[in-house]
Amino acid sequence: MTHSNKPTIYLASASPRRGQLLTQVGIPFERLACDIDETPHEGEAPAHYVVRLAREKAAAALARLAQSGAETRLVLAADTTVTLDGEILGKPADAAEARAMLSRLSGKRHQAMTGVAVAGQGRIETALSISDVTFRPLEPAEIDAYVASGEPMDKAGAYGLQGLGSVLVAEMRGSFSGVIGLPLSETVELLRRMGYPFWG
Repeated sequence: MTHSNKPTIYLASASPRRGQLLTQVGIPFERLACDIDETPHEGEAPAHYVVRLAREKAAAALARLAQSGAETRLVLAADTTVTLDGEILGKPADAAEARAMLSRLSGKRHQAMTGVAVAGQGRIETALSISDVTFRPLEPAEIDAYVASGEPMDKAGAYGLQGLGSVLVAEMRGSFSGVIGLPLSETVELLRRMGYPFWG
């Protein structure tokens, strides 16, 4: 993945964006995606939800490694969601749901939250990144065209800041990489806390 001399970690995610972000900062990784139940608990706050899922993904990956007898390395997991007025907006099930989400986000400020977990050495460390994103008012034809591009379908809140979705955003405050799916500042700090030699 990279010519870095840094140790390889496991990335418990199939997200291409998270892989690209790790490569961007020179952290070599192997994928170890784990399926877990991502249903929010009743009354669960969005911030708690994303950190819980990141922790559960990391724990599931560690369990898989233990069963397989694979080499022990640090495991990185993350989960991202979009919240509007305290409601979790996950990945749209279909084009109609994507349109509905984008219509609700039009002209409003919402929050993009990413929970990050790094597991290894018998413990799991977590962090939370929260960014404010404001959409400009969107025309229905714009929403239709964006949904038709296919980009919204695998993304929380039905948009991708790193792609075409960037033209929908009027203002953003917080972590650009966090909105995409992996806040790099928090991620590197967690890795360093677990003994990862990021700076050599």
